[in-house]
Amino acid sequence: MDGVIVDRAIYRDGRRTDGPADLSDALAEARAEGDAFLWVGLYEPTEQEFDLVSREFSMHPLAVEDALKAHQRPKLEIYDDSLFMVLKPVVYDSEQDTVSSGELMVFLGDSFVVTVRHGEGAPLHAVRMRLEAEPKVLRHGPTAVLYAVSDAVVDHYIDVSSELQVDLEELEAQVFSPDEGGSGRSSRTGSQPTAERIYTFKRQVLEFRRAAGPLAGPISRLTRAGVPFVREQSQPFFRDVDDHLTRVSEQVDGLDRLVSDILYAHLAQMGVRQNDDMRKISAWAAMAAVPTLLAGVWGMNFQHMPELSQVWGYPAALSVMVGAVTFLHRLFKRNGWL
Repeated sequence: MDGVIVDRAIYRDGRRTDGPADLSDALAEARAEGDAFLWVGLYEPTEQEFDLVSREFSMHPLAVEDALKAHQRPKLEIYDDSLFMVLKPVVYDSEQDTVSSGELMVFLGDSFVVTVRHGEGAPLHAVRMRLEAEPKVLRHGPTAVLYAVSDAVVDHYIDVSSELQVDLEELEAQVFSPDEGGSGRSSRTGSQPTAERIYTFKRQVLEFRRAAGPLAGPISRLTRAGVPFVREQSQPFFRDVDDHLTRVSEQVDGLDRLVSDILYAHLAQMGVRQNDDMRKISAWAAMAAVPTLLAGVWGMNFQHMPELSQVWGYPAALSVMVGAVTFLHRLFKRNGWL
């Protein structure tokens, strides 16, 4: 279990203290003191490794199954002996311009908190350090941990949303740039087509939406009274988290609408560009058709063409061809076809 348990400690009066190595003894000691609680952090435990923890804390089998399998939507479940919450922290890779999500499960019960992390991006270490530096907050018990974890995850959503907004502005500038937009190539990658980059960005927004959107229900529920194992005094703090999450959801909706509009604009530009190309091709074909027609009528293989006996016939035919092509070229140029 040493590799699975990232950290564990008993917090008395908001301050970290050492406790028994055995989880059962540590939990019993925390409950005996009344104002203490045990916080255990786990990282990607297997079924056998998590079995000991689930038995010690009397966790519900369905919650245990969700914590082991991961790939859950953000949710809040209330059982007889504990409260179970799932959050999906997100990570933004600035090098690849990608968004990936992990999973964070929080078990809240009588004098204990158990956090289970899957993947990267969960800010648990930073949350624990920040709480340990604020004993006044930790005195509120396991509820303080749930609030701090939720607040950290949602605040990181805001940071990721800002990064995506910057990427969207770059993408918008590329699409409407006369140089880059006309080539259909990505100015950042130098090789990725613009349409492909727009679609990739939309996939990142969708991944972000899957993490942030479903969390609105659980956070909203925590803002109301009557949630077991959660102190009613914490409702204003969860309302603050709910306000931040609402802002994130609005930003994500805006990003999704804008990237869809950019995609439609890019497709429209491609259609206009193809029409311009077809007009140019048609113009050059028309200019080539005139001398071809004249050459086909007179054959161009008789002596003194075009009326067989006129000496000036051949240069006259060439002059007509050059004059007709010049006239058509100027006409198409003036009309914007060339």
